[in-house]
Amino acid sequence: MSAHIAFTAPIGSIIAWSDGAPRPPERHRRELSAWQTNNSSGRLIRKQGELGSGSIILPAGITLHEADQGAAGVITIRVHRTFSLETRLTFTIVERPAIGSCRVFDRAGDYAELVHLAANRQAAEEWLSRHGYPHAVLEVVTADEVAADVVEGRAAA
Repeated sequence: MSAHIAFTAPIGSIIAWSDGAPRPPERHRRELSAWQTNNSSGRLIRKQGELGSGSIILPAGITLHEADQGAAGVITIRVHRTFSLETRLTFTIVERPAIGSCRVFDRAGDYAELVHLAANRQAAEEWLSRHGYPHAVLEVVTADEVAADVVEGRAAA
């Protein structure tokens, strides 16, 4: 499916993307590394609408959190991937956030980005007390949101 299916997924969903190419053997390290660039998965952390300024128009897109790199419990690099809705890659919704889980956004508004997905609001508040996000916003995943996916035909995607 196109990137539009990922754009309609709820924030916090696990999204997989692929170029359709078969996975190379493990012994072909360079080919495998290139393949993994176009065939992976990540958590949907942000949706951006179309932006325009003068004659320049940037298409809508999504940002996925692919991985964290670090050691001894310290994250030194966060790997985020941003895709335009015009990409030729195919996307699949692997998992949606569970009902009752709580999203932690870094700020309110259109440019908010998911920084953590907790099992419930209490766990989100506990996580937030240990991390420095002074303008954080908490949002609980509701049954209505999941029901909207079913009604709009996104549950089987």
